[in-house]
Amino acid sequence: MSLDDDMALLARQPLLSLMERDALRLLAFAAESRTLRAGDVLFRAGEASDGAVLVVSGALALATADDGRPANEIVGPGALVGELALFTSVPRQATAIAREPTQVMRLPRSVMRRVLGESPASAEAIAAAIGDRLRGFVGELSTVQKALSALDEG
Repeated sequence: MSLDDDMALLARQPLLSLMERDALRLLAFAAESRTLRAGDVLFRAGEASDGAVLVVSGALALATADDGRPANEIVGPGALVGELALFTSVPRQATAIAREPTQVMRLPRSVMRRVLGESPASAEAIAAAIGDRLRGFVGELSTVQKALSALDEG
């Protein structure tokens, strides 16, 4: 794939689409391409994360347990797995296994930090979007808390 193709894939991600074009170009240039065979494990639940993975082609099965149970979710081209790991160190929430030949683009957190350090406008736009998401989550939690309180009183 060309650099422009990689940039187009990245720009389809809501958070990454907020980045300035030059910042997105740097991220695409530094991204690491990896090819997986069917059955290859990309990462396991509980492992330390060092960035996110964008599915370019193929499919990944995401399972929260390694006990042979069916996957909780199947993600395909365009899916960004581990978005939070672009910004902070968090354990992997699921095991990712290629269901078929799969091409992924690995986006290391260290690269994202460097790119955002060189592009303050991109960093500010992403920080604002994350803030909006957090406010939305707080609102949803408040609604759930009220519903649970009503059940307890009921």
